[in-house]
Amino acid sequence: MSEFLEIFKQYHWDDVKASIYNKNHIDVEEALHNPKRGLEDFKALVSPAASAYLEPMAQLSHQLTQKRFGKTLQMYIPLYLSNECNNICTYCGFSLDNKIKRKTLSPLEIMQEVSVIKNMGYDHVLLVTGEANQTVHVDYFKKVLDLIRPHFSHISMEVQPLDQEDYEALIPLGLNTVLVYQETYHQEDYKKHHPKGKKSNFEYRLATPDRLGRAGIHKMGLGVLIGLEDWRTDCFFTALHLQYLEKTYWQTKYSLSFPRLRPFSGGLEPKVAMNDRELAQLICAYRIFDEEVELSLSTRESASFRNHIIKMGITSISAGSKTNPGGYTVEPESLEQFEISDDRSPQEIAQMIKNSGYEVVWKDWDQVL
Repeated sequence: MSEFLEIFKQYHWDDVKASIYNKNHIDVEEALHNPKRGLEDFKALVSPAASAYLEPMAQLSHQLTQKRFGKTLQMYIPLYLSNECNNICTYCGFSLDNKIKRKTLSPLEIMQEVSVIKNMGYDHVLLVTGEANQTVHVDYFKKVLDLIRPHFSHISMEVQPLDQEDYEALIPLGLNTVLVYQETYHQEDYKKHHPKGKKSNFEYRLATPDRLGRAGIHKMGLGVLIGLEDWRTDCFFTALHLQYLEKTYWQTKYSLSFPRLRPFSGGLEPKVAMNDRELAQLICAYRIFDEEVELSLSTRESASFRNHIIKMGITSISAGSKTNPGGYTVEPESLEQFEISDDRSPQEIAQMIKNSGYEVVWKDWDQVL
């Protein structure tokens, strides 16, 4: 069976980058007016030339989102189970070479966290760990899913990439969605940022969505860490990957995230900065390119930006997030994976959403339609 790796090898990073930066206003206008858009249109929409078209892009993105998703916004919250990690990643607070206190939540501690999260109103939880196979392994995930499944209608997971048979074992236990971010599609720079650990295997990580698709996952999430490389080129490869997956595993649903590099203990300065206007452009470009994909925005972004961007194509948003294991009750002062920016409570976010004319969905709509 063919995999995305075969398609990926047909593209050269520098050629793609040059193609994007050579797009002009005519290309942008054609992309905005094409009834069916392809990858060349996406290049135009993320190009510097499209920055002058943000207003019509925002209007079109808004219309397309309303048509497909209506006036609803899904809310989710991360639950960090462990900060143990065998990888060295230059941008992450959980990196093996960071001298921090390591913690993996026990069943009792998990249920303490679940109790707080449920009291906030959530019915959709995202389980997050570092990548430490000796402690947060498949058997641990099975126990966690068995423990929390009665309390949530939708369970997502962002952990180390697993083999296909592992996903096949977890899905019947209540696993609905898996997020796996490539971090960057620039293969040489990927190696620089992931010098040690299983995560250093670029091709194994790149093939994870294929393993998820074959396992029959309900939904998967893609994305890159914006700031590691040229964001326009990286996001083209994300779009290329998304297009392939939608054609190959058409029964699976897809979401995209666009995390910008945030400060952490020992912090990495972004190689490429992206301002708010450019992030808005990217969000609109993804929506115009793909009307079906869900677009998710985390608390990495500022309150002001999140207030304004929800009408431009976002379909899910987190609130009240803690990015450390036990952050809600057990160990609120332990080291976070990264600093959040929007620290408003879920109730404040829900009120902001309602004030914007939207309905708050506390669980994944796929489970209720």
